[in-house]
Amino acid sequence: MAVTDVTAERKALQLSPMGCGTWAWGNRLLWGYDPAMDQQLQAVFDRCVQGGITLFDTGDSYGTGRLSGRSESLLGQFARAYSGPNQAHICLATKLAPYPWRLTSGAMVRACQASAERLGRSIDLAQPHWSTANYAPWQEWPLLDGLAQLYHQGAIGGVGLSNFGPKRLRKVHQYLSDRQVPITSLQVQYSLISTYPVTELGLKPVCDELGIRLIAYSPLCLGLLTGKYGPDKALPQGLRGFLFRRLLPGIQPVLDTLQEVAQQRHKTMAQVALNWCMAKGTIPIPGAKSLTQAEDNLGAMGWQLEAGAVDALDRAANRCDQTMVQNIFQSR
Repeated sequence: MAVTDVTAERKALQLSPMGCGTWAWGNRLLWGYDPAMDQQLQAVFDRCVQGGITLFDTGDSYGTGRLSGRSESLLGQFARAYSGPNQAHICLATKLAPYPWRLTSGAMVRACQASAERLGRSIDLAQPHWSTANYAPWQEWPLLDGLAQLYHQGAIGGVGLSNFGPKRLRKVHQYLSDRQVPITSLQVQYSLISTYPVTELGLKPVCDELGIRLIAYSPLCLGLLTGKYGPDKALPQGLRGFLFRRLLPGIQPVLDTLQEVAQQRHKTMAQVALNWCMAKGTIPIPGAKSLTQAEDNLGAMGWQLEAGAVDALDRAANRCDQTMVQNIFQSR
């Protein structure tokens, strides 16, 4: 692979103990985004960075309809405007969708360049949004070649993955190792009611063996684990409300235990759920649309659940009759 290698000058990416997911920044269908929220979102970004949350995760498909890519544009705008503590540690990570028409290394390079233009800066961490192993495994290799090319040219700071299981991860790790490209991180859906990739597939030991940081997306399950919703409380509109009605009756053991642990430690349920993710050796990336949510997320940092509390939450999770719907692109 003929590339101009600048890896000798590369600085290792610094990933904060917790990140911030920006799926909602531009998404009208599921999260009710409106451009009038932009000033509030800027305040969320600023508060997160000030408090030590410097990893921000986005995607080139984030944003509804004509707002596709809006999350990247806002994130880049906010990062350029920010000046304050931890500015030098801001890490912008984006996910590039392996659409059916992205079939070559050049397609991935162009996708990355388009994301960098929306961000208004180079990409710190570039990730395929999902694995194509379940339906078109051959598609992945040229896309990974494109990321390898960008990595060696210094156009991206690092390469991560998303929705890869342990078997596919080992194959991709070998493929990229042969091209002298390390894998910085892997993100999968992970929470108290969504443990499938990490626990059932045994992903964490493989990541530890390969030196890959494990990122937990949807660690609060779209808000289900915050305590805001329940059988006697108003549910969100649309798809989230439909999903919550189906899941809530079966996850009561986790909600009850979260509430008990939170009261004992003078924390919120969301803070306990996020701290549980960190206790499991992952980097949770909850979303935030308001300063209240940002402050709540920040309150999950700087302390650690005792082993007894972690065990109690694990047992509660095992007693649940329902689990979160899994990502259809999650590979094994």
